[in-house]
Amino acid sequence: MSSAHYQALEPQTSDEDNEDIERRHHQSHSRSCTTNTTATHPPHPMVRKGGVARRRCLLPLLGGALFLVAFCYLTLSGDTRLALGLGGGSEDSEDGSHHGLDSMNFRPLNETVHICSESYEDRRQFMQDKPQSDYGQLPVIYFVTPTYPRREQIPELTRLAHTLLHVPRLHWLVADDQEKCNDFMDTLLYRFGMPFTHMVSPMPSKFRNEKPAPRGVANRRAALQWIRQHNFTNGILYFGDDDNTYDLRLFSEIRKTQRVSMFPVGLIADYGVSGPVVRKGKVVAFLDSWVAGRRWPVDMAGFAVNLEYMAQYPYVNMPYKPGYEEDLFLRSIGLQMNLIEPRGNNCTEILVWHTQTKSKKLGMVRLESKYLDDRSNLGALLHNLKLMGVTSTTESEGRNALISKNGREKPHSKILS
Repeated sequence: MSSAHYQALEPQTSDEDNEDIERRHHQSHSRSCTTNTTATHPPHPMVRKGGVARRRCLLPLLGGALFLVAFCYLTLSGDTRLALGLGGGSEDSEDGSHHGLDSMNFRPLNETVHICSESYEDRRQFMQDKPQSDYGQLPVIYFVTPTYPRREQIPELTRLAHTLLHVPRLHWLVADDQEKCNDFMDTLLYRFGMPFTHMVSPMPSKFRNEKPAPRGVANRRAALQWIRQHNFTNGILYFGDDDNTYDLRLFSEIRKTQRVSMFPVGLIADYGVSGPVVRKGKVVAFLDSWVAGRRWPVDMAGFAVNLEYMAQYPYVNMPYKPGYEEDLFLRSIGLQMNLIEPRGNNCTEILVWHTQTKSKKLGMVRLESKYLDDRSNLGALLHNLKLMGVTSTTESEGRNALISKNGREKPHSKILS
């Protein structure tokens, strides 16, 4: 993944040219000031000697400093100025127009997309008590799920899948934050029988030690690149995390998106909700407990985008800027307030919840390898759990695994031999 941070415009002179120009300017200015203080302007008897000359020497310096400040302000991108507390210039217009957001601010995606497995076949016969053929005219929802290896990964994807199984005309994009493909996940996704693409999209190493790290960005960027490579312009894009809870009505709502639709998300930060403020059927502002200069202070699960609309913006992007991913993505597609379509009964209903599973360290079971054969189920069970990233086995670490019968711990040899 290439870095997508905004960059300031650089002056067109080289470093050597700048140093030479500065040196000549300084020498000329020094001579001018020296001449002024001696020959050209003798001191007035009522004025302290050198006072006028010093003020005259300071005027060009002050003017140069003001010019430098103005130059730096104008060449900084709007988002850099925003982060420095300098305001966004023309980008802060009331209507949300983005005159300054062009190719100099957003770079086109150039990701390496590594596909592990995918299937365009929908093997589901019925969805919501209707045959698959009844849904043939609906636009496809491209449901992007960023995920990463952890103890809860497979359970969370399994739970999410059993929601998505009820949604017709959906292609599930699962982007995993690791270097190598996971064969167990390939098998799992295929077993669900819905169209899917499984890709690996690791976070660039230079971001891994940042606090906070831009989690999920590499995954979503890879999915955006996949959509762009396939030139899909008919369908709906939605970013759905693997630990959220989704009302099935959400999918019917976002499928009607013409440009960008928005809706409130429950269980967000201090207020327990994040979403648009709607008056007379129009989005006019936002309710969120963390604004931080974001023009679009919404959760990643709180909006959907029509692909035909998104295709108009060649620099669609999601920079590696923690906390600002949603805001900068929506800026990159030229969003304006009057384009937003409120969903969820004018944003009065919660159709998606930002639930989170409590994460724990990888489990460890101490058990001699000789007991992991086919004499019991434990060998196959613990092997599968290891493939899922849930637990592992050891012969030396920690306390021996507890195996009990009739309420009492029994030696492994007595039960497993």
